[in-house]
Amino acid sequence: MSGNIIIGRNAVRELLKSGASVDKILVSGREGSIVALVAEARKAGIPVVNTDQRQLDKVSGGENHQGIAAYAAEKEYCSVEDILAIAHERGEKPLVVVCDSVEDPHNLGAIIRTAECAGAHGVIIPKRRACGLTQAVAKASAGALVHMAVAKVSNIASTIDELKEAGVWCFAAEAGGDLYYETDFRCACAIVLGGEDSGVSRLVREKCDYTVSIPMYGKVNSMNVSAAAAVLICHASAMQRK
Repeated sequence: MSGNIIIGRNAVRELLKSGASVDKILVSGREGSIVALVAEARKAGIPVVNTDQRQLDKVSGGENHQGIAAYAAEKEYCSVEDILAIAHERGEKPLVVVCDSVEDPHNLGAIIRTAECAGAHGVIIPKRRACGLTQAVAKASAGALVHMAVAKVSNIASTIDELKEAGVWCFAAEAGGDLYYETDFRCACAIVLGGEDSGVSRLVREKCDYTVSIPMYGKVNSMNVSAAAAVLICHASAMQRK
């Protein structure tokens, strides 16, 4: 996570709950839930520094910090094998989310939040032409990032091959694909999501086992990628648990 600064009340709360190493916390004022967060930080022996709004604006890079920021240990990426091992340790079929060139940090953060809430075992992102784990991603995830395994890979298409070799079925979100609610997700599965403008790349789509779609009944012909991710991930998770 670049800058290893976590901003926002929910994100800092989840950071403290995770037991991750925190160097210090900056706060501006003592309003609402900040009081409880300060008490929790001090209980854990974490230094709390009072500062002003301007300093928090500076360290947050213009993002909405809600009066609090934490200097934390950098988020470590894991491997694809680590993600599959998490599923094995839980005694569950793997549920993996693959982001093929998602560039907006708020979308990536929202996808990570949905993945964590739905019990997915990990998220895979590419090294190039995509958003990394920035503080904006951490905040948009509402703290879910600290609980979610994230792998950063050189080549998404090769990673699809790796997942398939491990027995994971890959489902690409694509207009014109099979209706998602008629698709059987009761298997080890990866939900593959495309970029905001380009969708899933041709090579990645061709390597996937299936393409699935969400029907549009209104006048707008597509969903935001994070909204589509929520529909597909939660549906797949529910089917796996039947």
